[in-house]
Amino acid sequence: MSIEVRNLSRAFGNFRALDNVSLQIDTGELVALLGPSGCGKTTLLRIIAGLERPDAGSVLFAGEDATSVDVRKRQVGFVFQHYALFRHMTVFENVAFGLRARKRSQRPSEQAIQDKVHELLQLVQLDWLADRYPTQLSGGQRQRIALARALAVEPRVLLLDEPFGALDAKVRKELRRWLRRLHDELNVASVFVTHDQEEALEVADRIVLMNAGKVEQVGSPREVWESPATPFVYGFLGDVNQFRGRLRDGVLHADGMRFSSPTHADVEDTSAIAYVRPHEFDIARDAQQGREGLAVKLNHAYLAGPSAYLELAHADSGRIIEAQLPEQRFRELNLREGDALFALPRRARIFATPTEAAT
Repeated sequence: MSIEVRNLSRAFGNFRALDNVSLQIDTGELVALLGPSGCGKTTLLRIIAGLERPDAGSVLFAGEDATSVDVRKRQVGFVFQHYALFRHMTVFENVAFGLRARKRSQRPSEQAIQDKVHELLQLVQLDWLADRYPTQLSGGQRQRIALARALAVEPRVLLLDEPFGALDAKVRKELRRWLRRLHDELNVASVFVTHDQEEALEVADRIVLMNAGKVEQVGSPREVWESPATPFVYGFLGDVNQFRGRLRDGVLHADGMRFSSPTHADVEDTSAIAYVRPHEFDIARDAQQGREGLAVKLNHAYLAGPSAYLELAHADSGRIIEAQLPEQRFRELNLREGDALFALPRRARIFATPTEAAT
């Protein structure tokens, strides 16, 4: 079942949590709402669930207006960050709760409930824990049980609010992969809230970048990473170096370098920012003829897996610049702290400030 959000707005006093937000989520699609704290992503999720009412706008399920439909009638499965399992109930009883809580006329038979719960526990690969209590489970196991409980009522949509936020990094990574595989089997429209860029990029079919109550960009993980639509998206997704200067006739002059920007050829004189990710720098010991570069000093370097991470200081201003090199190139250069080097950007994305964007 598809979800459509039309022109949603919601304010809490003077704080505008959502500002005219529209969004379409298709059946079988896993969409991440990504952004910093306070950007409106959880408010949007709660309005879709029916836990909050918008000040304006509407929510449609499969083309039907569900804005005023009670949360209990929306057939929404909701998974919270902190599991929300009943501590006094076994795993089996927790998963069965939603089915047993239905009106008598809608309640399945006890045998049907037993079969459904065992089927779901097998789906989340925890059927062997049916008789345990939540306090006897690990954090990752509890979250999988919370998901099984949400699925027990056969939701038309699945909503997850920071589902892995309370878990350690290794467990989070394992559960992200598991959720992706499980979702492919379920074929329901799913929306999950996260502030973790890596989580969104790894799991989602599409990412909705939110900031200050508005949608900044919607696209596939590859689209939002490779072609950020706004300075906010560029700065939020991964590490990035910013070079501020003046843009004249298609050239940005910043930090002693010139960044070409043909799409700004008609701009006579305006402030602008060039964004360069750490891996988009080449590092050399000498200036390279025909290439713009920054004179820098190596403050610190460390190896992590196949890459070396460099902290560089601008030779004139002392401002810090981050660069990333393949391990082999790092060893070839035989770099030492204190070395005088040149940082040469291979690619830069230039945005005229405050809002004009270009590639």
